[in-house]
Amino acid sequence: MTVVDRDPAPAHALDRRRVHVLRDGGVSLVLATADEGLPEVLHWGRDVGPVAENDGDDLRLAVGRPLGPSALDAAWPLTVLPTERDGWEGRPGIAGHVDGLPLVPRWRDVEVTAEPGSLVVTAVSDELLLRSAFRLDGAGVLRVGHTVTNAAAAPVHLQALEATLPVDERVGEVLDLAGRWTRERTPQRRALTAGSHARESRRGRTGHDAPTLLVLGTPGFSDASGAVWGVHLAWSADSVHRYDVLAEARPLLGAGELLRAGEVVLGQGESFAAPDAVFVWSDAGLDGLSDRLHDSLRSRPGHPKRPRPVVLNTWEAVYFRQELAPLVALAETAADIGVERFVLDDGWFLGRRSDSTSLGDWRVDPTVWPDGLGPLVDRVRGLGMEFGLWFEPEMVSPVSELAAAHPEWLLQRPEDDVRTWRNQYVLDMANPLARAYVLEAMSAVIAAHHVNFVKWDQNRDIVHAVHAGRAGIDAHTRGVWALMDALRARHPWLEIEACASGGARVDLGVLERTDRVWPSDSNDAFERLPIQRWTEALLPLELIGSHVGPEVSHTTGRHLDLDFRMAVSLFGSAGIETDVTRLSPSELDRLRAWTTLYKRERGLLHTGRLRHLELGDPGLVATSVVAVDRSRALVRVARTETGPQSLPVPLRMRGLDRARRYRLAPVEGLRVPHGLDMVPPAWLVRGHLELSGAVLEDVGARLPLLAPATAIVFELAALD
Repeated sequence: MTVVDRDPAPAHALDRRRVHVLRDGGVSLVLATADEGLPEVLHWGRDVGPVAENDGDDLRLAVGRPLGPSALDAAWPLTVLPTERDGWEGRPGIAGHVDGLPLVPRWRDVEVTAEPGSLVVTAVSDELLLRSAFRLDGAGVLRVGHTVTNAAAAPVHLQALEATLPVDERVGEVLDLAGRWTRERTPQRRALTAGSHARESRRGRTGHDAPTLLVLGTPGFSDASGAVWGVHLAWSADSVHRYDVLAEARPLLGAGELLRAGEVVLGQGESFAAPDAVFVWSDAGLDGLSDRLHDSLRSRPGHPKRPRPVVLNTWEAVYFRQELAPLVALAETAADIGVERFVLDDGWFLGRRSDSTSLGDWRVDPTVWPDGLGPLVDRVRGLGMEFGLWFEPEMVSPVSELAAAHPEWLLQRPEDDVRTWRNQYVLDMANPLARAYVLEAMSAVIAAHHVNFVKWDQNRDIVHAVHAGRAGIDAHTRGVWALMDALRARHPWLEIEACASGGARVDLGVLERTDRVWPSDSNDAFERLPIQRWTEALLPLELIGSHVGPEVSHTTGRHLDLDFRMAVSLFGSAGIETDVTRLSPSELDRLRAWTTLYKRERGLLHTGRLRHLELGDPGLVATSVVAVDRSRALVRVARTETGPQSLPVPLRMRGLDRARRYRLAPVEGLRVPHGLDMVPPAWLVRGHLELSGAVLEDVGARLPLLAPATAIVFELAALD
């Protein structure tokens, strides 16, 4: 028996026929190796504690499969990379062909090695060398990564290399996300059904409709309760999220990169490393799942440490109408109301007066900026703000100097009649010459103005991608990541936001090299409530850009009150995206109070635990952030539609210290909206309540009768 806790003994090889346990963060992974074949997963989920040396055989017997009727004549293992050779008849973990023969490796020389926080499986077949790493962190988040190397002379045509883990037979429901532009991360939930189910994405980027998380759970699981098992693929392009429910095996959950035909062909000695699949389990519902993911992300060495600044982005303020005087006025007003980072969006570079031209020509346009960007940057910095700039590094306009000079750098060949999208093609970032050009062009502008922040956009799905004569999505995506890594290495102060026509690149792969995501191009706060809620399932608030948009949304035409827009944007990495020079003095005062509120509370918002509260009224959306020490909390209650009763429901908290007393009151910095009730609850008239955590959780405090598209934010502070 080998047990790997957080600080295991130095790395050493283990015997082949053994049980191996990886434990951390309240989670266990138990692998069993046999005389032949890859290890089998005996358990993944709640920490089962230390497993005694002499319990290994009994543990195998406890979960081993009996021989059933109409089945193979010998028991077979559900291995970490299942194929037909094992007896598995679901979607294979590895697939492909060698000289036309199916790739079903016969693994031998299997070893399991303990390394700090991980177990590493190595094996050999006639065709391949395999290295599979299972890494469990202190948050209980498990990353699984498979790498294969061609060990023979014949080329290996790889079609799939997917990470899978078995889950509890008690699962009965499935949850994942869908969506479209400006309506990203829409939940869809259904009953678990038999068969092999694969959710494929072929968009060349993560996608507005990405699953984000595929979750299997016990029937009736909720935000607060139920056992759930989830998987996310840390990859910024084509993907497969899959589950298998077969009569002969435990339910299987997994994910992997979707490989196009002929995309990965390994010559002798060549390797392919699959993107990590991120597995997470919780017995405390969806919020418990998110707790683990958020804790894991916050423990990263590169996680943003300094307070997330208040941003003003110029896009919905000026679009392509860039002129020095109006932008200086915008910056001056922004600084006056507390903005800390000013971001100049699309339209600053050579010939860019619309979205029909000039992508790739990353030089400041002298017709718009005759003195360069210096006068604007100097004024922004003189006002005490950081300066940020928009780029779309992976794209090229057909009408551009770059496309005319280097048509061979395109990932999508115009001669193949590939359609443009937003009047643009994709540069082949797997081409080192194209990548070097973009790196140098961006670096020249960033260095000249010491740009603090890049809004990195990507405004199209990628279809018919060809690199070096074969399907090119995988190579291109790795090239994009390499470009980001090189840019950060050259400019170590730089922060990057991952934007892809809004939220089409929200994944843990891109977040290894960026500092936040833009979850949607919709700044309609009403639409943002569900978009941000389901982005929060994966990411903590400090990684989610959230801006106060204009009174009339540019994507939906909806009119929304300023305080509602501010209440929604408060819960995130906050900013503003509207022309603040057109606001009234009263509106500017309210925005100034809001930026003060955000600065005061971002320490809590960006470290606390998210709780999505179920209040018993389908028209209310309640989100709270509770400090890790449970001394404070913020909670936002928003009305999306009228409720079924005229008596409003009470606000019942979750996650407080039940023994402590708290003061509950509306926050300073946002107005309490006028409700539909003739007289609001008496405690709100008084302005506060003082109750124990137990009472606030079990009894609650009656809410006002909010009108649709209004919100109220409360703060709770322990009195001891």
